Amino acid sequence: MRYFLELAYNGTRFYGFQKQPQHLSIQEKIESVLQILLREPVEIVGCGRTDTGVHALNYYAHFDYENEFPSDFVKRLNSLLKKDIVVYGCYQVEQDCHARFDAISRTYIYQIDTRNNPFRQETAFFLPYADTIDTDKMEAFAHFLLEIKEFDSFCLSGTDVKTKNCQIFESQWHFNNHQWEYRISANRFLRGMIRLIVGMHLLVGQNKIDLFEIQEDIKSKRLLKGAWSVPPQGLFLTDIIYPYTKQLK
Repeated sequence: MRYFLELAYNGTRFYGFQKQPQHLSIQEKIESVLQILLREPVEIVGCGRTDTGVHALNYYAHFDYENEFPSDFVKRLNSLLKKDIVVYGCYQVEQDCHARFDAISRTYIYQIDTRNNPFRQETAFFLPYADTIDTDKMEAFAHFLLEIKEFDSFCLSGTDVKTKNCQIFESQWHFNNHQWEYRISANRFLRGMIRLIVGMHLLVGQNKIDLFEIQEDIKSKRLLKGAWSVPPQGLFLTDIIYPYTKQLK
C-alpha cells in the first residue's frame, strides 16, 4: 500500500531534502527513523528537492509499506525525529499517487527582516539597507513575472530538465513594518529559481539593474547580468496542492 506523510521541517541543520553521501538530509533522517519503527528499509519520495538551509511549512512525501503500522505510529515517529522535523499525519492513498509528479501547485515564501531580529536569524534574511529600496519597482517586477512562461534566465547552470516553462499563478510582495515577505505560486519551479528571482527583485529595487532592461533580457531568454541568489534561510515551501488534497486529512 502507498502512504503520504504530511510534515514540516526547519532545514537549517540539513543539506537539503534529497539524500546525498556524507551529508545529513531530511530524506535520510526520515528514512532512518522509519526503518527503526517498521523494522525494514523504507524509501520515501518527496514533493520537491529543497536546497541546503531551506525550510518547509507544508511538505508531502510518499512511501510503500505492506504490513500494519505499530501503535501510535505518528507520535512515535515524531519522538524519534526530535525537534527539526515534525510529521502531522500519515494517509493511505491510491497506489499510483505520487508526491512529486501529482502536485499541481507549489507555493513558496521568502522572508526578509529590515531590522535585525535575533529570534529569526535561522528563518529570515536580514536586509540592513531596506530604506534605499524602491518597493514600487519590486512590485512592478513581481507583477511582470505573471506574464512570463519560459524561465531560462532563472535556472542555475547544470540543471538537467527538458523544458524551462513554468506557469506562475501568484507573485506578490507584502511589506509589513520591519518584515517583508515575497509569495510565489506555480505549477513547477526550476533549480535555484526562487532565490534568483528574489535577488533580482532587490537589485531592481536598489536601481542596480534597470527594470526595462531586465524585462527584455527575460523575454529574450538571455543570461541576467549580475544575477544574485539570496541566502537560503528566508525561503519556505508553504503549500502543496494535489487533485486529491482533501483526502490528505
